[in-house]
Amino acid sequence: MNRETKPTTPAIVILETRIDNLGMAEVLERAQSMISLGRPSHIITANVDQLVGNLGQPDRQVIFRNAALVVPDGVPLLWAARFLKTPLRERINGTNLMLQICGMAARKGFPVFLFGSPEGTADRAARALCKRFPGLRIAGTYFPEYGFEDRQAENEKIRSLLREKKPAVLFVSLGYPKGVKWIEKNQAACEIPLAVETGSSFKYISGEMRRAPHWMQRLGLEWCWRLCQEPRRLWKRYLIQDLPFFYHLIKQKISLARGKGN
Repeated sequence: MNRETKPTTPAIVILETRIDNLGMAEVLERAQSMISLGRPSHIITANVDQLVGNLGQPDRQVIFRNAALVVPDGVPLLWAARFLKTPLRERINGTNLMLQICGMAARKGFPVFLFGSPEGTADRAARALCKRFPGLRIAGTYFPEYGFEDRQAENEKIRSLLREKKPAVLFVSLGYPKGVKWIEKNQAACEIPLAVETGSSFKYISGEMRRAPHWMQRLGLEWCWRLCQEPRRLWKRYLIQDLPFFYHLIKQKISLARGKGN
């Protein structure tokens, strides 16, 4: 991945992961610049689950370091930043970012491609995006077979398709860490300027899932809304796997305090 497009603005660190301290307008401006430059650039919308999952995983940490931008998707990261006395300016929600980039792409004539999510979801999301942003060019959609990432022939087929369609922006919905790993490994070969792993955004944009009410988003309770929607899939992540976040955050706070005292 090309590193020349990394932001020069100050970043903070939460659980050993860099988080770039930018507002949505600046992120959108940088995204447009990345597309214009044409070099492979990757934007990651980071959340608690990812930061916990990166601990002790050098391969994932390298992907986050190589990313052109790592932005905070989730109010808990804003809380954590304030707790560490390094506040972040704004939450950059993945679905909002995808919509903003699509709006910009419609204005500038940049084609976009939707890759992943459950079968049919990307097609429905693409139709919803075209309705919302007249003039948006959808280069294509693709739903890969389960376990495709380990099959060379299927990956080459996908790379060939993307080279043929020539999207300026690739939105990927494969889940974490599969999505960011696939982008890191394949983006350059696909000759795509900008790639963004969007999580569940295709489902929200297509209307298959409802987003949390704005008051819940503001209070950082979106995880609770999502847990109620998909309890079987998310209960373990939210109620067990993400709990170490608080332990490691407190450890980081103590370490910082000790460093200042020396």
